[in-house]
Amino acid sequence: MSAMFRITLPDGSVREVAPGTTPADVAAAIGPGLAKAAIAARIDGQVRDLNRPFEGDTNLALVTAKDEADALEIVRHDLAHVMAEAVQHLFPGTQITFGPATDDGFYYDFAPKDRPFTDEDLPAIEAEMRRIIARDEPFTREVWTREQLIETWTKQGETFKAEWAAELPDNEELTIYRQGEWLDMCRGPHMVSTGKLDPNAFKLTRVSGAYWRGDQKNAMLSRIYGTGWLNKKQLDQHLFMLEEAAKRDHRKIGQEMDLFHLQPEAQGSVFWHPKGFILWRQLEAYMRRRLDAADYAEVKTPQLMDAKQWEQSGHWGKYRENMFVVPDEVPNTADEGAVLSGEGDLMALKPMNCPAHVLIFKQGIKSYRDLPIRMAEFGCCHRNEAHGALHGIMRVRQFTQDDAHIFVREDQLVDEVRKFCELLDSVYKHLGFERYAIKLALRPEKRFGSEAMWDWSEQSLRDAVAATGRDTADYGWEELPGEGAFYAPKLEFHLTDAIGRTWQVGTIQTDTVLPERLDASYVGEDGNRHRPIMLHRAILGTFERFIGILIEHHAGRFPLWLSPVQAVVATIVSEADGYAEEVAATLRKAGLRVETDLRNEKINYKVREHSVAKVPVLLVVGKREAEEGKLAVRRLGSQAQQIVTIEEAVAMLREEATPPDLR
Repeated sequence: MSAMFRITLPDGSVREVAPGTTPADVAAAIGPGLAKAAIAARIDGQVRDLNRPFEGDTNLALVTAKDEADALEIVRHDLAHVMAEAVQHLFPGTQITFGPATDDGFYYDFAPKDRPFTDEDLPAIEAEMRRIIARDEPFTREVWTREQLIETWTKQGETFKAEWAAELPDNEELTIYRQGEWLDMCRGPHMVSTGKLDPNAFKLTRVSGAYWRGDQKNAMLSRIYGTGWLNKKQLDQHLFMLEEAAKRDHRKIGQEMDLFHLQPEAQGSVFWHPKGFILWRQLEAYMRRRLDAADYAEVKTPQLMDAKQWEQSGHWGKYRENMFVVPDEVPNTADEGAVLSGEGDLMALKPMNCPAHVLIFKQGIKSYRDLPIRMAEFGCCHRNEAHGALHGIMRVRQFTQDDAHIFVREDQLVDEVRKFCELLDSVYKHLGFERYAIKLALRPEKRFGSEAMWDWSEQSLRDAVAATGRDTADYGWEELPGEGAFYAPKLEFHLTDAIGRTWQVGTIQTDTVLPERLDASYVGEDGNRHRPIMLHRAILGTFERFIGILIEHHAGRFPLWLSPVQAVVATIVSEADGYAEEVAATLRKAGLRVETDLRNEKINYKVREHSVAKVPVLLVVGKREAEEGKLAVRRLGSQAQQIVTIEEAVAMLREEATPPDLR
């Protein structure tokens, strides 16, 4: 008799099973409820199929819907396979390529035989997917040789798959998964069968073009996207969020409110309109007051620096592909010949402010008594993002950071990070974000610095968050292995917006590498030179992206202190024009941003138009209001109105328009 395998369960209990036993068998032995709920198995930490036999002694945890991250990835992978089968059944001759799970669903790239797919094809594909799910086809795993794969794909006319199979390594276990007669190369895992999928928990969303293997020199494919979930309730919630996100799109609202625009002549750079720049200035003024109160010194550094400086800092080797490089020479002005000789020394537009701040720190001798030095800059930076990666004002090439660097001694680090966390918490709440998560990004595979430095830096950040009491589940505390910067670990702050999306914005990083590379030092209490620790930190991240997040979070309905136009005085009849101007002048004198609408239009038309423009307060005046010295206050999104005097309106609106840090 073969030796039994010892299977250790999460509660520490051990079961002995015969070779050939599967995790599904163990689930059934524990109870019918678990057998029904099990989706997959985690074997020594690796997710596998329920029906894949044990290969020896192992730790087993059964994956159910409660293990949402694992469950969703498997479900979405299953749906991708089901979609691919449906497409090939409906459109014979279509070739398949790749079909991964994504953060909210799945996609598959196809090479159609006759024409590219369109959104009009999606309902039929969805219906065919539901038929495949209803057939309850088992997912089965088979190990093949590379030669088998190439031969099969070649016979089936799957030229893309055959090309890929030919490049697979000889020493790797190569697997395919079947569902009925349909198959694809796949590492898995999958559920037991297609029938385990909820037929009402997915939706195909759109079709786009994609190049084979992401190279524009290759064939253009049709990519079909879908979203997939564990149940219909989750799908409905996601579709509602997508609908809300479309309504809140910062590009759409930015146009409606006349805040900014973008155009091809300045790829990835924003044209701020007067109203948009009012919003910017209010945010900048607020941040400047907060920094002044926290004892930061504001500086301004050059846009363009010699490439040698970037080489010394380490950015030239690690970051050069994202930098705009500029030759240091006068262009040729003659009609003939090259504009640039190519012989000039290289300079670069700064992609970040940190090396320049070290150069300021190095001016003059610094003592241990001078530290901490908090150096802030609303620094304009440039990064050479690919055109396809640009997105409204969320992903741009020119941006302004609310950047700062804090130079500290070792004994000051934990307290300084704690102070930053408390400042950040206050800022986010003032800007309307009640929830955020804190993540600690740990050392990446490729990095500068010693292991001892990384150990100390990572632990210092842990200690600082613990000192604020925020290293808890309430603050989404989590450690992210491998996701730190090449020179330092970092804390990341992820905001949750009004519709549940998360945005990584704030950060603070400990850095001992850059002060070393740029030879920054201070005189210690012992009279010797010591390296400062440099904290890189930002709260908003960049003004452009944060304003985009603010627009979508508030759906353009900013709190009064941030609103570009805080009130519009609108007339019902032309006889009230003079009174409307008087009201507007009084409000402006009180410091409010007010416009008038004296057009010969019906008041309902004016109300609709200013509602679209997200004006928070409409002050309506007619002949009666002019005679009585009053006005009707209408709030954005409300049908109700409040009759007040000019003095009452001034007092009420001035109080509401006071920035939260000045109240």
